[in-house]
Amino acid sequence: QEMFLFIISFSGETRYNKDKILQGQGVDEPLSATGFRQADAAGIFLSNVKFTHVFSSDLLRAKQTAATILGQNKFCKDLEIKYDARLRERKYGVAEGRPLTDLKAMAKAAGEQCPSFTPSGGETLDEVRERAKDFFEFLCQLAVELEQKEQDVHGAASRSSGTSAEQFVFPWTNHCSEAELSSDNGGASKILDANILVVSHGAYMRNWIGYFVSDLNCTLPTNLTKSQLSSVSPNTGVSHFIIKLENGNLLKPEITCVCLNQDSHL
Repeated sequence: QEMFLFIISFSGETRYNKDKILQGQGVDEPLSATGFRQADAAGIFLSNVKFTHVFSSDLLRAKQTAATILGQNKFCKDLEIKYDARLRERKYGVAEGRPLTDLKAMAKAAGEQCPSFTPSGGETLDEVRERAKDFFEFLCQLAVELEQKEQDVHGAASRSSGTSAEQFVFPWTNHCSEAELSSDNGGASKILDANILVVSHGAYMRNWIGYFVSDLNCTLPTNLTKSQLSSVSPNTGVSHFIIKLENGNLLKPEITCVCLNQDSHL
């Protein structure tokens, strides 16, 4: 049985976030002073988690968030961050660089609702979901290849030794479902093939999580409300998923959400 886990963090604040201006892909703003503080706080919160891989959107605000989080880590400060355009924010076309209220007005004029409205030159929700699906399938493939490599090098015995439990200490306390961490669904006591940090953006992550829930039947924490599920993550909100791939079966990942858009570190 094989499993991997990753934590997703939404990038820190920029001045455009603060002013409620759409950035999408075309506005590549750096983090604000608040954004760097948020990324530092997220880094301290995740400082005891030994990541095996870090992936970030190639937009500046995500790159800076990922680097800041890693800079606080006790185990993997020197881990290479891989930048991937599939993790970019949704493209908002003509609405980029304009206030969010303009997007809402455009949607209203077209007789549609945000967020399903697509401005001229923007990406549809289906296109964003397709990017998320493509990237997730790439992560699953990566985990399967790692597992095969492990077995080739060490044989089956390596699965039960070699990785100390402390490397996978997660900072979740009362805001997470304890049962999910202590039960057979996986958690802190298990040895994980891959432990991946992904840093992306709010609208993109909402689509990714929608894909997990609607297409892949992700198990959610019992205390999660519908509005929490559909809302955009706060800046540096952290979500934690455990993914199992039975016998390397890429078609049927079993996904458990340990917590969603968690921001107790702020």
